[in-house]
Amino acid sequence: MSFDFIKDKNKKIHFIGIGGISMSGLAEILIKNNYKVSGSDMQSSHITDKLSKSGAEIYIGHNGDNIGDADLVVYTAAISPENPEYIKAVELNLPLMDRAEFLGQIMKGHKYNVAVAGTHGKTTTTSMIAHIILNEDVDPTILVGGELDAISGNVLAGNSDYFITEACEYKASFLKFFPYIGAITNIDADHLDYYRDINHIKDTFKKFIDLIPKEGYLITCIEDENVKTILHNYEYKCNIITYGLNEGILQAKNISYNESGCGTFDVYKEGLLLFQIKLNVPGLHNVLNALASIGASLCLNFSKASIISGLSSFRGTHRRFELKGTKDGVTVIDDYAHHPTEIKAALSAAKNYPHNKIYCVFQPHTYSRTISLFEDFSNSFYDIDNLILADIYAAREKDTGVINSDMLGDRIREKNVNCINLHNFAEIVQYLKNNLKEGDLLLTMGAGDVFKIGEMYLK
Repeated sequence: MSFDFIKDKNKKIHFIGIGGISMSGLAEILIKNNYKVSGSDMQSSHITDKLSKSGAEIYIGHNGDNIGDADLVVYTAAISPENPEYIKAVELNLPLMDRAEFLGQIMKGHKYNVAVAGTHGKTTTTSMIAHIILNEDVDPTILVGGELDAISGNVLAGNSDYFITEACEYKASFLKFFPYIGAITNIDADHLDYYRDINHIKDTFKKFIDLIPKEGYLITCIEDENVKTILHNYEYKCNIITYGLNEGILQAKNISYNESGCGTFDVYKEGLLLFQIKLNVPGLHNVLNALASIGASLCLNFSKASIISGLSSFRGTHRRFELKGTKDGVTVIDDYAHHPTEIKAALSAAKNYPHNKIYCVFQPHTYSRTISLFEDFSNSFYDIDNLILADIYAAREKDTGVINSDMLGDRIREKNVNCINLHNFAEIVQYLKNNLKEGDLLLTMGAGDVFKIGEMYLK
């Protein structure tokens, strides 16, 4: 499928799984550029409602008839060849393209593509860059893997050469992109239902770096051990900007935190002080995310004023240490953390937040991740007051009975962590109502629907 085909606005494009955060963003970009768009999803949501109001034909449920008169069908990685719409597209001999390839083709129409990769921090770093670029007069296109208030959702469709997007490594999908700037926040073991091991993951990130042209830039954290190993003794054609706290071309120095755990720090480039940054998102991990966004912005020649103002105005995306509200003196925060490294970062940020006791509700995400990182998960909740484990969120997987949340809870309790298993949201909310006291902090974590627990408690 060529970019010229996609440029033809007389073509109608159908999305299988249009309600997903990335698919909906792609659909919205097309709608705002006057393409004909249709799509289906298993259930309605505020996202599908928004697309419908914008002019897309939306179908709830998957049915071959939904294809209609489409000229191209785009599908997510979660869609199987047994999907009735996929089958119908094959029967009609329609062009089929997965989400990542389609995004890559859209990127071809832009000169300054910024693709933010890494196991953790992609959404936050992309959102930080978005806040910075919105201070520049460049009319960018922005695609975020979460909802960002500054762009009133997860996408901003601009009309310039600037395109900012996340670059997910799942199933090596980011290898279908065309980055001018590629950022790698970190490399960790994840998606082991697809990757064989950490070496397979590192080899895939090497291929991502190779996509960056000679005149382009790699922005990466040199203090991440897996990043360091792939850069060692490897000749890359592009320019490389490294960052870190004690190593790298860009460094954060003199870090201090306010009463909410948000960092203030000086930014140095090759030993010279550039400016000071004051963040309004908590945690050391966000200092590093900010350095990645600063590196990309400097390579694009954005002004220091835009960088300072953009990062100061950034208060997080939805589901990334998001303050949901307070009730009876209890603070409720939700975080997307679903990997051991992310859990530790979120808990570290929570400990710097004003609190009496921390009650953490964690919902493991997918059976494959839970079993492949079982011991890492069991070691992620040290020094926590109260942990409540919900059942595993299946997402795209089926329960084979090999692993469950009770097994993880048993292993965590062996490490003397105050942990209980509860098996439905109503039961969890009732437990919280019976135990939370004024001054406590409720932190819900996971990539599934665990955020609903905090919302139920607040109601």
